Amino acid sequence: MGMPALKNADPNPNRPGQPPKSTGGVVDRRMWADRRSTSVDGVPLNPPSGLERRRGPGRRLSDFARSAEEGDLTKEQFLFLMAVEQFKKSNQVTFPTWTDVLEVVRLLGYRKTMPMEIKITSAEDWREAPDTPSDVRTDRQKQRNANAEAQFRAQREAA
Repeated sequence: MGMPALKNADPNPNRPGQPPKSTGGVVDRRMWADRRSTSVDGVPLNPPSGLERRRGPGRRLSDFARSAEEGDLTKEQFLFLMAVEQFKKSNQVTFPTWTDVLEVVRLLGYRKTMPMEIKITSAEDWREAPDTPSDVRTDRQKQRNANAEAQFRAQREAA
């Protein structure tokens, strides 16, 4: 027995840009708008920030990125990795937080002295003097570190 015909039924139920109505059968996903669309009416959805990892055809990795991916680290990369490893061992953490990573970066001596080379629309750029203290350690942490270093020196001299 067939289904009764509906009055005022839309002869074209699948309009462009609209998901197809479920008929219980196969859905033709080509009817939807492209979810990977990069612009609407010629206006980019997300302007380039300078952090894009996907490279278009004909664009190659920089020597810096290629060497890191291949395992050939620069002095800077190696020092950073060793500092993070030491932080993880000292603090008994497997996965440091972003705050921890920034602490390591500042303790390595890095300071924000140059303008940004990427576009971040939701944050304001700033700079600081090259000799600015890291300010990531509290006075208590500094005292504890000084005591630990003094104890280490005393043990080394006694041996």
